[in-house]
Amino acid sequence: MYLIGQLAKLCQVSSDTLRFYEKNNLLQPAGRSESGYRLYSEDNLSRVKFILRAKSIGLSLDEIRELLDIRLEASQHSCAEVKAITQAKLDEVDMKIKELTRIRTALKKINDACCGHVDDNASHCSILGALNDSSEINEPAIDEPKACCSRHEKSEH
Repeated sequence: MYLIGQLAKLCQVSSDTLRFYEKNNLLQPAGRSESGYRLYSEDNLSRVKFILRAKSIGLSLDEIRELLDIRLEASQHSCAEVKAITQAKLDEVDMKIKELTRIRTALKKINDACCGHVDDNASHCSILGALNDSSEINEPAIDEPKACCSRHEKSEH
């Protein structure tokens, strides 16, 4: 049996992290010592390592809790149930990557069009212009922005 500090050290997390997992019903101590200290078993150690691995691949606490429940009664569940959880997370990650790629493309276009010279005031800044001219409020302007200053235009010609 481990005290909370010992378990935390073995898992390379803080005692507060373990208390957080307890508070969120991901972990329950195996028992208490006579003096009232939390005691943790090898099963608890395995559970915390499972939680940490699941967190490392981006699973939420709710998703981890669901997987832990399935793990507890694995013979009552199918692999398809487990895969559905990871497939949903994978779909979510793919959507985020697509959105971040779109944002990066738009940012790169407006950023590349700006000269960024410290001597030029921002009244002709192409970034401000592109953001100001956007027809959709939630859609960054991705049309080719105008060059922001005469110096930038000259360098392109």
